[in-house]
Amino acid sequence: MLSVSNLSVQFGKRILFDEVNTQFVSGNCYGIIGANGAGKSTFLKIISGKQDPTSGSVHLEHGKRMSVLEQNHNAYDEYPVLETVVRGNKELFEIKSKIDALYADYTDENAEKIGELQVIFEEMNGWNADSDAAALLSNLGIDESLHYSMMSDVDGKQKVRILLAQALFGNPDVLIMDEPTNDLDYETIGWLEHFLANYDACVIVVSHDRHFLDAVCTHISDIDFGKINHFSGNYTFWYESSQLASRQRAQQNKKAEDKKKELEEFIRRFSANVAKSKQATSRKKMIEKLDVSNIKPSSRRYPAIIFEREREAGDQILNIENLSASLEGDVLFQNVDINLVKGDKIVVYSKDSRATTAFYQIISGNEKADGGEYNWGVTTNQSYLPLDNHHFFESDDSLVDWLRQWAKTEEEREEVHIRGFLGKMIFSGEEALKKCNVLSGGEKVRCMLSRMMMMRANVLMLDEPTNHLDLESITAFNNSLKNFKGTIMFTTHDHEFAQTVGNRVIELTPNGVIDRYMTFDEYMNDPKIKEQREKMYEVNA
Repeated sequence: MLSVSNLSVQFGKRILFDEVNTQFVSGNCYGIIGANGAGKSTFLKIISGKQDPTSGSVHLEHGKRMSVLEQNHNAYDEYPVLETVVRGNKELFEIKSKIDALYADYTDENAEKIGELQVIFEEMNGWNADSDAAALLSNLGIDESLHYSMMSDVDGKQKVRILLAQALFGNPDVLIMDEPTNDLDYETIGWLEHFLANYDACVIVVSHDRHFLDAVCTHISDIDFGKINHFSGNYTFWYESSQLASRQRAQQNKKAEDKKKELEEFIRRFSANVAKSKQATSRKKMIEKLDVSNIKPSSRRYPAIIFEREREAGDQILNIENLSASLEGDVLFQNVDINLVKGDKIVVYSKDSRATTAFYQIISGNEKADGGEYNWGVTTNQSYLPLDNHHFFESDDSLVDWLRQWAKTEEEREEVHIRGFLGKMIFSGEEALKKCNVLSGGEKVRCMLSRMMMMRANVLMLDEPTNHLDLESITAFNNSLKNFKGTIMFTTHDHEFAQTVGNRVIELTPNGVIDRYMTFDEYMNDPKIKEQREKMYEVNA
């Protein structure tokens, strides 16, 4: 279907890809993974023709069509929404445009050309193009009333869905997507997961959403050591098998028979849990053929995120009574009554992300509520990871001096102690002397996590904690929170985070609060709760 031959990419002295040879086959979904800077997005640009390699070639099978999810959200602002989607099939749209142009300048000679083009147009199912595009838009949450609006008149989140519909339109033979779940809500991501899990074509995707990768991928394509290697299975299967391979290599003295039994048990466990999709049978066969010796040790570095508590909190954590907040005339939430107790790990959720951010800003003391009150338990101390952290990094302090601000004792202020916290977050050696105002988004979040670890709070508040982090950091962070013995309140678009950490869901709505002790999946899939949620948002409908 799509082949890459002798592909090399070099920037100056840095070699990103070195003589890569690989194939992407129809019917498979490949999740491209790799550490930050490994070249994931560069690889997608090369195979989609947007960037030339230093050497080598990319070949798409003759007669096959490739579609790429547009990253420039304003690229189609001058076009109507429905037309933007149909433009996803360039050949079909060009034929349609030629037919329209010939009709506009109609002559007997043009009539013959129109007839020829209409035959091709019909073979491409062109007469159903508008209805197919409309169905895609509706499935992705774009109301019919917007289908003929200009792209410049729809908001950013709606543009993401429209451009996703454009990429999916006409069932391309090769579909390339870079971070397709960004700015999508859980319901839309769920629809996309279902669509791709049953899609017959070749899908190549880069994503930091582990739940999404697990739901759609038949293969993981790992960029490491300048090469790309395909592994059967989804992300969790790749991660667990790579961890097993590392352990087995480290245990040089372990008997071959013991290693074989461990591998067989591992394969048995994952084979039983293969996702239910049309690829499930073939994927299970691939898993059963797995040889862990084929998986190389990764060059990735995983941060050591360890949250310790200065003291254990008492039973009373936080009491909230009749809390309300609004913004620019919109009610974000009201009539919020909540009582937190020790050990709660709460997914704070809302259809309006402004509501959850306002909630954290209020209970952390950074903003005032419209009404109501809240009281923290006297034995609690809180640490907060805000959605917007830019004001923490406006100075030109080194990371060592920056982190020292939150030291509580003379011992903690010593450079060796500070470097220990930074080292856990992969800031070692000279990296610890970086100026804090030149950091990337992911580096800032890792610094904020170092700060939180140093504070040793027994209550953590996290507003979209996985933003800007790579898969390695997200996985380490996720595991740390599962093991944390204190109380957590967190909001996330990372489905895996929400499902595996939370034991309680609190949804903030313009007409009150829904509060349930259950997992996130149980909450989102409960039909009675779904009905209740719809009613709770009707106040601002």
